[in-house]
Amino acid sequence: MARTKDETPQVGAVRRRQVLGGVAVVGASQVLVGCGSDDDEPLPPAPEVFLHGVASGDPLPDAVILWTRAEPKGGESSVEVTWTIATDPELTQAVDGGSVTTDAGADFTVKLDVTGLTAGTTYYYRFEALGETSAVGRTKTAPSGSVDRLRFVICSCASYAHGYYNAYRRIAERPDLDLVIHLGDYIYEYGSNEYGDVRAHEPDHEILTLADYRQRYGQYRRDADLQEAHRQHPFVVVWDDHESANDSWSGGAQNHTEGAEGTWADRTEAARQAYFEWMPIRDVPDRTVQRVLRYGDLVDLIMLDTRLCCRDQTVDGFDDPDIDDPARSLLGAEQEQWLFDELSNSTAAWKLLGQQVMFGQLAQLNVDQWDGYPAARERVFAHLETNAIDDVVVLTGDIHTSWGMDLARDPLDPMTYDPATGVGSFGVEFVTPGISSPGFPPALAAVAEGLKMDNPHMKYVEVVSRGYVVLDIDPSRIQGVWYHVDTVEERSDVEMLGGVLESARGSNFLVEVAEPADPPVPDAPAP
Repeated sequence: MARTKDETPQVGAVRRRQVLGGVAVVGASQVLVGCGSDDDEPLPPAPEVFLHGVASGDPLPDAVILWTRAEPKGGESSVEVTWTIATDPELTQAVDGGSVTTDAGADFTVKLDVTGLTAGTTYYYRFEALGETSAVGRTKTAPSGSVDRLRFVICSCASYAHGYYNAYRRIAERPDLDLVIHLGDYIYEYGSNEYGDVRAHEPDHEILTLADYRQRYGQYRRDADLQEAHRQHPFVVVWDDHESANDSWSGGAQNHTEGAEGTWADRTEAARQAYFEWMPIRDVPDRTVQRVLRYGDLVDLIMLDTRLCCRDQTVDGFDDPDIDDPARSLLGAEQEQWLFDELSNSTAAWKLLGQQVMFGQLAQLNVDQWDGYPAARERVFAHLETNAIDDVVVLTGDIHTSWGMDLARDPLDPMTYDPATGVGSFGVEFVTPGISSPGFPPALAAVAEGLKMDNPHMKYVEVVSRGYVVLDIDPSRIQGVWYHVDTVEERSDVEMLGGVLESARGSNFLVEVAEPADPPVPDAPAP
């Protein structure tokens, strides 16, 4: 049964209405529907070659990744794909183009690293193959130099089996985003009806092989709402556990049986290969996802891998004596030092850490988070304190719920942390809910208030709804705005405003504000 609006704490719930080519602002929520077709217009023919749409990602000031897949029509062993990138939606002002050949070795995917572009510029692109033309995609390069404002979305956890991607559609409809940051669990590995039963999986069994992972990505990328989010905005992505298997670490996973399901090394190699084939991420020889993307003097976006790279195995529980072992790590020594170097050398106003699992304390409920690696978290705190590094913002997915937190060593000790002034806080954390993956049952919605009362570092908690977070960033503050959808069990265009928190430059703590910052819609490029 779909959840009603009354079951979710909300502010400013609105129903979207069509405004072709423009924006309607109703109360506190922004509404844009300029991405679809008018009801009176005939629908275009269904694609045969470009079944999986187009995408872009990893923007640099002078480059961006363009992606598509060319489905063979008649058993072709290879497919030649031509491409064009331009500064206008009609592609009459082309700046580059060419052709590339793809084949089964890349699962017929195409990924281009287009260089020589202009910083902070919106571009439009298209592919052609086997007599068919793809949809036109829109992307944007990163700015350089002095940057006045940025607007990002963070999202994660899109279980296809749990329902429809209404949140992806709402993201697609926002005209003014510079970037979508996807924090993992882009796909799920389970078989049909093993975790969610609204939509069946392809293949219907748990995915183990390269062919399995490729087929699962193919199913997800046929979803129209996900395609539209990719078509409208560039993505920066990292994996979490379900791109391989539940509760994964460097040497195994909770949902992997060594031997009966092959070797973990073979399974993760297949998962990595399919991920780099199907995602708009820049290729690197070792197929790692940790990297930095710089947005002028305003943001350094530092993407981390807390899963497959170097994570030590999770302990059995909080009473396990190994939990405090200083040698245990989520990042591994090399990545940890790399992070510390990036933080120390950054001259950006804001240092954003895009990673997978909750950094702030959650009352010893989950050893799969940073709570299960306290020595590793303490090393981060020590580095921030020793080097007087401010304005660190941790971006988190995984937990399918909404949280805004101050990051303090001991948030329950009033002698070392003051939630009213931020004394003792070393940064802040924004945790995005799932796109479709389930949070707490609606009957437990009230648990959020209890958590806030018992944990003063938790400035916002909502544990039921799905959705995403908009980050609005300028040199003086970073603002996080939670948006929730009313259901995933059926298609819906209802979106509700959740919490609005911001951190002032140099303060390292969150405060609640009345409403979101006005969107810079007059300057938004055409969708």
